[in-house]
Amino acid sequence: MNISNTHVAVIGGGCAGLSAAVALVEKGFKVTVFEASSQLGGRARTVLVENNSLMQLLDNGQHILLGAYRETLALLHKIGVDEEKVFLRVPLQITMQSNSAKTVFSLKSVQYLPAPLNVLAGLIACKSLSISELIAAIKFMLHIKKNRFQITGDKALEQFLIEHKQSSKLIQMLWEPLCLAALNTPIAIASTRIFLNVLKDSFSSSSFIGSKKNSDFLLPRLDLSKIIANPMAHFIQKNGGDIKLSRRIRSLEIEGDGFSLTTRDGKSFFSHVVIAAPPARLDKLIESLPKLHNVLKQTQSYGYQPIYTIYLQYPPEIKLPTVMTGLTGTLGQWVFDRGQLCEQKGLMAVIISGSGKHQLLSQDELALTIAKEINQAFPDIPKPLWHKVIAEKRATFSCAPNLARPTNKTLQPRLYLAGDYTYADYPATIEGAIRSGITCANLISNHVD
Repeated sequence: MNISNTHVAVIGGGCAGLSAAVALVEKGFKVTVFEASSQLGGRARTVLVENNSLMQLLDNGQHILLGAYRETLALLHKIGVDEEKVFLRVPLQITMQSNSAKTVFSLKSVQYLPAPLNVLAGLIACKSLSISELIAAIKFMLHIKKNRFQITGDKALEQFLIEHKQSSKLIQMLWEPLCLAALNTPIAIASTRIFLNVLKDSFSSSSFIGSKKNSDFLLPRLDLSKIIANPMAHFIQKNGGDIKLSRRIRSLEIEGDGFSLTTRDGKSFFSHVVIAAPPARLDKLIESLPKLHNVLKQTQSYGYQPIYTIYLQYPPEIKLPTVMTGLTGTLGQWVFDRGQLCEQKGLMAVIISGSGKHQLLSQDELALTIAKEINQAFPDIPKPLWHKVIAEKRATFSCAPNLARPTNKTLQPRLYLAGDYTYADYPATIEGAIRSGITCANLISNHVD
């Protein structure tokens, strides 16, 4: 088989599916992307909401990217996205604000030092830690570096940190916020192995170009659709690919050497298929494929974690001391000043990652609680003018120890799986999704060649 008689169906228009399609059309393949919803981007999309009879665009969630996300940044460069225009790059800085209006922890990397010395120096300069806590933190960082950020077996991260004498304050102020931001999984059940993989890419001098910028936070300045989904869609279509929105796959069947896909438009034949749907939606797609029953068994055992984004609109003159602030002793975990980020003046986005007490509240109750927490942490801030809660109740899979995750190549010839859950070294992130899509494209290219 050669490229001329190859037609690849990509099922799912999130980051994994779009990255697979970008890589395939770049190689000259004929590609059709099927997206069940009316909008591309998956979780990394923009939604239109109504407040006080006014329509406003809001991100489906406030995302944080890392400087170590090499495939994401390379892909954005390829499709013509200027990183400096679409992201605010913030050197690693964790500022934790209590509900009594005090900064109780502040860690800032030292920019002129190489990784991981930039982070170690930041720890030494951290005035919030006792001498014993500081020594324990430095010993821990040196230990995991010496072991190349690897662990024999796997275990819950909280247990691992306690074993390495990390104090409750260090865990609460440093490791738990990083774990929630990276894995979206409570620290008590989060995978140590996956967490260390993220630390390795972010803090190790042996990672991507050994750059101290790997630990930078990249905060989106624009709506996510404008940064990721729309530019990728434009690239795909410009290079001959086809994108079909609101096209749910009704059936996927083996037909000859390929596959037939049925949508509301009828049946179409494809030589290869990349399934880039979330694991929770795999069952209806692959239940008729016996060779994928093991994948179905794996993914049906997954637990899921929510992400809540609480938007609070204040008067336009309201600003926070920093673009991004951690909260402690509160339901809210991180607050972002979108006025400083993307000129949505007075708009704050508060993130709650993972499961917790907040799920027991109604959306109005939750917004009211968060507004009170913001007022306690920043007493000069008045009551919000309006609020909007966006709840992704199954936002990511629970990144638990020893979680069984399928590979991109399946036992069914010419059928591949893409999605953050298939990139076994990473948690549920944009980077993991994009790496998985690119891997699928390379597997197809190698098979055809």
